[in-house]
Amino acid sequence: MDNVTAATNKGIDYDKLIDKFGCDRLTKELIERIEKVTGRRAHRFIRRGIFFCHRDLDVILRTYEQKKPFYLYTGRGPSADALHMGHTIPFIFTKYLQDAFDVPLVIQITDDEKFIFKAELELEGDRGTIKMGIDNVKDIIAFGFDPAKTFIFSDCQYIQYLYPNVIRIQKNINFNQLKGIFGFDESMCVGKFAFPAVQAVPAFSNTFPHIFGEAKDIPCLIPAAIDQDPYFRMTRDLADKVKLKKPASLYASFFPAL
Repeated sequence: MDNVTAATNKGIDYDKLIDKFGCDRLTKELIERIEKVTGRRAHRFIRRGIFFCHRDLDVILRTYEQKKPFYLYTGRGPSADALHMGHTIPFIFTKYLQDAFDVPLVIQITDDEKFIFKAELELEGDRGTIKMGIDNVKDIIAFGFDPAKTFIFSDCQYIQYLYPNVIRIQKNINFNQLKGIFGFDESMCVGKFAFPAVQAVPAFSNTFPHIFGEAKDIPCLIPAAIDQDPYFRMTRDLADKVKLKKPASLYASFFPAL
């Protein structure tokens, strides 16, 4: 979801988003708790309200306080050769989180999603989403993530490891639920209905056996823009059904046009 437009000239009503979909506001007390457990000042994106709401961030902080592991998950949908300013917000903030908590990070490159959702894009070739994904990875690496604790993967290349959890998710959600969550209709290609499960499963630790082995219960924190919440709301709703850990999330407002 790259293009977000406000219904009125007043802009996005973030309070309505919070109230309607049940996120929790990032309170002063929670920000102070972040500073206490990390021993460093909260990132300016938190202090300035750019990251403004969450789901289960308190659970992640309690996990960290108990010296139990968790990991970070964010991603990029490659639809151009380079990232623009708005794309940098989650990566700048994720870099802060990795440094502050010293935890593993997985970054999903959704080259499959952009091919499915953008009619004008090809999959392969010089202007294909796979090539764009590789170019975007070069930009992402430049943010300075810890190479020993960061795994960047292409859906098209890593699908064999994603697939077992993908089909678990797909088996537990129906057509009408996907229509209700994402606004899909019957005229859309079936790939759009299939894709949400692919974005969901990096939130489960057993999707990455080379990092976490067979562990199914390592929680995940997802820093993202608020428009990604439908995917992870779905993921949280289905986690119990597939006997996996619900992810937590920390959401940013949209980067305004200049």
